[in-house]
Amino acid sequence: MPGRDIVITSLDQNRLTAILNSPSIQEGPDRERLSELRAELERAVVVEPGEVPADVITMNSKVKVLDMASGDVKEYTLVYPHMADITKNMISILAPVGTALLGYRAGDVIEWRVPSGTRVLKVESVLYQPEAAGDFHL
Repeated sequence: MPGRDIVITSLDQNRLTAILNSPSIQEGPDRERLSELRAELERAVVVEPGEVPADVITMNSKVKVLDMASGDVKEYTLVYPHMADITKNMISILAPVGTALLGYRAGDVIEWRVPSGTRVLKVESVLYQPEAAGDFHL
């Protein structure tokens, strides 16, 4: 989805590019999501991990989002595909909502196509961001 610039860290960019180039991902069930993630990475403003604003959603961030249609508020942690666990609200970067969240900030409203139509989410807050917490190893 075209929109305003999103911000990602150089570390996330490197790790996500490696995922995009992974043969197991390219042949796996999430392969149709790769072009959307690639498009997001191409339009992103890349910053060093220590320079990312604390309200930007980076990999391993925990966020609170409001579904503008239903009014539901959910908390998600944005994770790499191998860490995804929907029962713990750990959403893969390759899930439609995961790809949508990357790089946006608290207060942003995101429209994103999902299999059932279009979802409109408002990022209520970034509850945890690894870079803001000094956790650069995640």
